[in-house]
Amino acid sequence: MQETAVQETPVPGTTITVEGRFEHHHAAERGTVSLVVGFEGPQREDVVQRATHAHARIVDQVRALHDPSSGPVTWWSAQRMSVWSRRPWNDHGKQLPFVHHAQVGLEAKFSDLARLAEWVEQVAVLDGVTVRGVDWTLTEVTRTRLVADARARAVADAVERAGAYASALGLTDVRAVALAEPGMLGDQSRPAAPEAVAMMRGAVADASGGQLDLKPEDITVESAVHARFVAS
Repeated sequence: MQETAVQETPVPGTTITVEGRFEHHHAAERGTVSLVVGFEGPQREDVVQRATHAHARIVDQVRALHDPSSGPVTWWSAQRMSVWSRRPWNDHGKQLPFVHHAQVGLEAKFSDLARLAEWVEQVAVLDGVTVRGVDWTLTEVTRTRLVADARARAVADAVERAGAYASALGLTDVRAVALAEPGMLGDQSRPAAPEAVAMMRGAVADASGGQLDLKPEDITVESAVHARFVAS
């Protein structure tokens, strides 16, 4: 009697797909002040001259504070002046004479946040100056270090999650078979999210009340990964 060998198909393990996340919260190390100097009036030359003088005064202050290595201002930039004219209308539908405008912007990055607050308080009260806000950031060295660490910890979080799910199922052997940034595992059920995001949250001038909060908020550096494991 001839025997027939039957080859069994291996039963695949249980697939576990998880997301790993980690967030760093770090105090701001740099603050970039954004402001504009602007005037308006019936005489074009007068408006331009006032904006030019006010802007030059602020530029002189920034230059005196500027030192790329030690600060307190490590970088600054001034825009070209914009000049335009318009004829407004009154409530009775009558077009009024020309009103001329002159405006120029400036940005300055501070490494000394106490000096930043002191300087903003000084320039914010100057005629024609509007402080638009402050962007709080990290240095590139700190951000690079935190991003690398957040990536590693996000992967560790994914491994821990997969192990916990496998243990709940009574499985002990857990192997990683795929690791990707969000949205790249082929699962379109969830929109892709940034792999590492540095979110800058800081003060913004209140246009209605004219108030400016100069207390820097922590910077969040977040990393997320999607991972697929097989457990048996």
